[in-house]
Formats: sequence, C-alpha cells, structure tokens
Amino acid sequence: MTRLLFFLIITAAALSFTGAPLGDSYSRTVVQSYSPKVTGDPEAKDIIAKADAKLKGKTSLAEMKMTIVRPTWKRELKLKSWSKGDELALILILSPAREKGAAFLKRGREIWNWQPTIDRTIKLPPSMMSQSWMGSDFTNDDLVKQSSVVEDYNHKLLGTETIDGRSCYKIQMDPKESAAVVWGKVVVWIDKAEYMQLKAEFYDEDNYLVNTMYGKQVKTLGGKVLPSVMEVVPADEPGNKTIIEYLSLDFDKPMNDSFFSVQQMKKVK
Repeated sequence: MTRLLFFLIITAAALSFTGAPLGDSYSRTVVQSYSPKVTGDPEAKDIIAKADAKLKGKTSLAEMKMTIVRPTWKRELKLKSWSKGDELALILILSPAREKGAAFLKRGREIWNWQPTIDRTIKLPPSMMSQSWMGSDFTNDDLVKQSSVVEDYNHKLLGTETIDGRSCYKIQMDPKESAAVVWGKVVVWIDKAEYMQLKAEFYDEDNYLVNTMYGKQVKTLGGKVLPSVMEVVPADEPGNKTIIEYLSLDFDKPMNDSFFSVQQMKKVK
C-alpha cells in the first residue's frame, strides 16, 4: 500500500518504496530526482513529495503495539522493528508469550519467517503472499510491494478539508499507466502545517473503496511530528480494523547490513 501503509508495519522510515533491483549492497537506496517548487502555492505533487520526505530516514528503530479488532474478539501484539533504507527490515514479536521470539525478515521482495517454537525458518512462497500478516488487515504482500507515491502516480489537488481540527490538503493520486501499482486510486489528506498524513482512502480498479487509513494522536516521534496511532479499516468487513500504536521511534541509528540476515533473525532480542 505504498510507504503510507508500509509505515504502519515495518517502520516510519520506510511504508513508499522507491524500489530498484538489488545490487551488491542492500543498503543502497534510490534518490528521487523530483524537486518541489519553492515559489507560489504548492502543487499536489509538491505536497506529496514533502510528506513522503518526512517519513524517510537512513534507518529506524521502533517499538509498537498492534491491536487486531474483530466483531467478537480483540488481539494485541507488541512488536519491535528495525529498518535500513528501503530494502531491509526486521520485525520481532515481543508478545503474546505463545508467539514471543518469532521474527520476520524483509530483504528486497523476499520475506523470511523464524518460528522458535518449532525451530524452523521458512521463506514465504508466492502462494502465501496474499495471506493475512499475523491475522491483521495487512497481507504478507503489503510488506514487499515497491512503489513511489511521488513518481508512480499523477496527483490532483481536490481542495481543503478539516480532519480532527487540522486543515488538510485533499489530494487524489491516480497511478500512471506504466506503474506497477495495485490501487485504482488513492485519496489522501495531508496536514498543511506539519505535512503528515491524517487520512487515506484506497480504491480498487473498479473505483470501490477497499481500505481507509486514519492517523491519530499526533506526537513528536524521533524528532518529527507524526501520528502515533494509525488505524486501517476495511470497507467490506464491518467491525474489523487494525490499530498500530507507536510506543517509541528513533531514526538514523547506525546499523550494519549484516544485521538483516537469516542468522541474525534467530538471535535478535
């Protein structure tokens, strides 16, 4: 779901991939050539570029709580995540006890899963990519989709609306014909003062609403003003939602590429 969704699960530094083939170093990132205008009223692409840039960091380290809500039950997990650039990420499950120590490693478009209870590491095959991630409203494929909210979409400023008392730009993003993007369109609300996303609607190719994402409880995280709580609500499943709450977040801590390995995934704490 672009960086704006990947942000929720893996890291606030990495949720719109700039996506390039991997070379010898997984830490290599792609530098966007787009430069926003500096005079006159902001254009839609300028606003998206500035909001996207705010989410970027060389690395990130986060602790968070994920709450999966269903009509008849609720489940909470605590997670710790590390990321470097757009290609490397590692997630550790801290609780509940029955899943503690399980880990997920992302290297480019590959996902590996370590299950300590059965002492087994598996590489997720294509047949599992559409399955739910940890029972949430995200799929495994959401973790590896690579697209750029700046370069892979055409942007249109629809106007201004207020979200939770904050004046926001409302922008429609339509995928370019050449872009490998899953969504038929995305509509986002970006806070005018802090350039943070407070709402996003994701539509399929037939223009049906699939998911709505909300940013709430704005705080300073890692030196940046960002929503500390994000909710994803599927349109066709009443009573379902997934909530991500950031408990801590740090950017740009030194991390070696070797940390993001299958061997390290079994040892991380």
